[in-house]
Amino acid sequence: MENRFNLIDEPWIPLADVGKVSLKQVFSDASFQSLGGTPVQKIVIIKLLLAISQAAFTPADDEAWEELGAEGMASKSLDYLNKWHHAFWLYGDSPFLQMPEVAIAKQQSFGAVSPEVATGNTTVLTQSQVERDMDDAERAMLIVVLMSFSLGGKKTDNRVVLTSGYKGKENDKGKPSTGKSGSAIGFLGFLHSFLQAESLIVSIWLNLLTIEQIKRLGIYPVGIGIAPWEQMPAGEGDDLAQSLQQSYMGRLIPMGRFCLLGETGMHYSEGVFHSGYNQGMYDPSMAVDFSQKKPKALWVDPQKRPWRQLTALLAFLGDSSIGSFDCHQIIFGLSRARRHVISVGIWSGGLRVSSNAGEQYVSGADDYVESTTFLQSDWLGEVWYAQLKVEMEVLEKISKTLYGATLGYFKTQKVDGAKQAAQCTSLFWQICEREFQSLVDNCGDSEKAYIKRGTFVGHAYKSYDSFCSNDTARQLDAWADNRPNFSKYLIQTREGAV
Repeated sequence: MENRFNLIDEPWIPLADVGKVSLKQVFSDASFQSLGGTPVQKIVIIKLLLAISQAAFTPADDEAWEELGAEGMASKSLDYLNKWHHAFWLYGDSPFLQMPEVAIAKQQSFGAVSPEVATGNTTVLTQSQVERDMDDAERAMLIVVLMSFSLGGKKTDNRVVLTSGYKGKENDKGKPSTGKSGSAIGFLGFLHSFLQAESLIVSIWLNLLTIEQIKRLGIYPVGIGIAPWEQMPAGEGDDLAQSLQQSYMGRLIPMGRFCLLGETGMHYSEGVFHSGYNQGMYDPSMAVDFSQKKPKALWVDPQKRPWRQLTALLAFLGDSSIGSFDCHQIIFGLSRARRHVISVGIWSGGLRVSSNAGEQYVSGADDYVESTTFLQSDWLGEVWYAQLKVEMEVLEKISKTLYGATLGYFKTQKVDGAKQAAQCTSLFWQICEREFQSLVDNCGDSEKAYIKRGTFVGHAYKSYDSFCSNDTARQLDAWADNRPNFSKYLIQTREGAV
């Protein structure tokens, strides 16, 4: 095929308030602020940009990283892209991150391998779920997404095996198995977190890992590894595939699917299999707790927005000896971000999925989630974190009190109010999200943080009144008898906690 649509030159990466840009533009324009698209697209693109930067130049330690600087990183990345320009053609003899050898695999429609598109007997709820043809920019994005965020199931043609003797695509009966989920999504959908600055180039620089940090992680025996577009694996179990399984580059670009774009769809088979966090392998952007006998990961939860997980992600700032989640992308980057930026954001997001009989899908309450919280570098530390933790615990207690009060209101009227109570607390958290950044800013001063509680209590009463009417005499009695009392949360103790 003719070489066409080079990802370095053609616009395909969505940016907030800008539109689509090329890889070259990303590293050339310091005015670009943040990525656009869905949370999953943001995750895979920042991972791709990091992979390019790490392949271009991986600093030895923090001193070398500091000397490199954001501009130096961007310059080296542009030089690298110029050198490897031939490896970024979407179509041609060596298409980007694709395997021409899987042309014999069954072709799936683009919508069939896209989690947000409704295909088969799936109900279409919104116009965005309707399957349609993709342009080249959208196809390029889909290829990058599938490398780490492919859903498990029967859509992978695992009859196609490129490594002779490889048994990873067989079930216990020796027949082709269903495809495994991508390393970045897992069973339910991992929550991923990255640092965010006011400039996209600075954000990439802040998230760049050093050779020393990769060694300190101790989970990548091969170290940084080789970018797959430099040397593509020939199969699922050859030397290059095994190198991806044991390297940091293999977590950035896992090659979890062997794909080949066709005219109307995609030839699609399972690619390189990566071990999960239960085996000690994970992305630095994931948050995992290894303090217990069985490791635990932070999953995406549409009912609990990512900003509510901030204290778990920042547990290393306080007493994190027991039951703490470690997100090394944040741990490694935040300490040096304090020295170089006035304000640094923590972006967290992902996709919640469901599973049934080996098939993964997006259904019911599953959804994309994301949130960004900005922290002032000068007040980051144990004192600020302790105050934030106290305030978040207070919010959780207010939420539980609100739930019980709403449930009691309906019970008084002999009605099962569990659904309404859940909706009431959901409304409360939605309103609180608008105020959360202000709470974070005020946690540097315990007095200001305490005063802020009154605002959240007001939101709780507003939520209660929205679901618990008091129009009739009977409703008024139930409303008054069950109206929550939050006064104890407004009593400031000597320690500032409740």
